[in-house]
Amino acid sequence: MPKSKRSKVFHLTQVNKKTREQKEKLFEDIRETVPKYEHCFVLGFDNMRNNHLKDVRRELKDSRLFFGKTKLMSRALGQSPEDATADGIEKLTRYLSGSVALLFTNRAPADVVSYFEGFTPVDFARAGAVATRDFVVPTGVVYATGGAVPAEHDVPIGHTIEPELRKLGIPTRMVRGKVVLGEESGGGEGYTVCKEGQVLDSRQTRLLKLFDQCLSEFKVQTLAYWTAATGLVTEVDAEDVGAMEGVEDEDDE
Repeated sequence: MPKSKRSKVFHLTQVNKKTREQKEKLFEDIRETVPKYEHCFVLGFDNMRNNHLKDVRRELKDSRLFFGKTKLMSRALGQSPEDATADGIEKLTRYLSGSVALLFTNRAPADVVSYFEGFTPVDFARAGAVATRDFVVPTGVVYATGGAVPAEHDVPIGHTIEPELRKLGIPTRMVRGKVVLGEESGGGEGYTVCKEGQVLDSRQTRLLKLFDQCLSEFKVQTLAYWTAATGLVTEVDAEDVGAMEGVEDEDDE
């Protein structure tokens, strides 16, 4: 039977699962890294963004940062004193839950904690994120930031965006070349895109991006760290252990 000449669709976003060789390499890399550094931190991530993570890697280029399945990282560190890679490091495994990473560094713990406390860049929210504040587009001429800044410091939104605004549920119209919501003279409460505490859907996040509103904050929490010289684990911020953004781990084979 001849092969079909119909075009096939290939999903470029599909990500292959890590192979056993990759998992074994990560396991060995972690175990080999432990004796090379004075401290090992467990970091928790909220609203993960690769572009901000690159900034972290650049700042900590003298350190090593590992991401992986928490069960695999736990086994690499050791889950009991008998199989621990170094004295006391197995006590870090209780913090390996959710979206976390291991940071090996020779920097002073106070410097690491201080760096991450001050590193909180904002970004556009994704679907499923929780709105950190209300955002309402006022009636009248629609501006580029949707009323987030005074009109004298803003510009009217481009007319080419008006069809998309209507498609996303905002009842706008064109009046003398300007995008208008409700009466051109203003008044009324405007259009509520989201309210504080609301879980955002893809429509809302698209609207927030169109109006250049960043409601998501990239955060890194230093949960705990191990010190080679003493073998002690110091808890830094365990308040949100396991509550960081992430998914449940699958069993590693």
